Amino acid sequence: MNVKNTFSDEEILHLSERFKVLSEPSRLKILRSLFDGEKCVTEIIDATGLMQANVSKQLKILQKNGVVESKAVGLQRIYSVKDFTVLKICNIFCGINNN
Repeated sequence: MNVKNTFSDEEILHLSERFKVLSEPSRLKILRSLFDGEKCVTEIIDATGLMQANVSKQLKILQKNGVVESKAVGLQRIYSVKDFTVLKICNIFCGINNN
């Protein structure tokens, strides 16, 4: 396995920001709900059990940080995972190996 053992200051800043985004359990629940495909806010609420205001707030943070993206479909916004490296990070921390 080729493992990098030094990181630039820029890479450390990027890692720090990414881990901050992943540090909120509500965001992780939202991501878990999106890993199997795109969903509207109502579907995310149903999948996570979170309140609508919290889902909207967390989706805004995830989108701002480039983790999820959205598109307008009729009157709804549909959300999907944009950066699948977060799935890899989650799998590594949970001990799941899916090369």
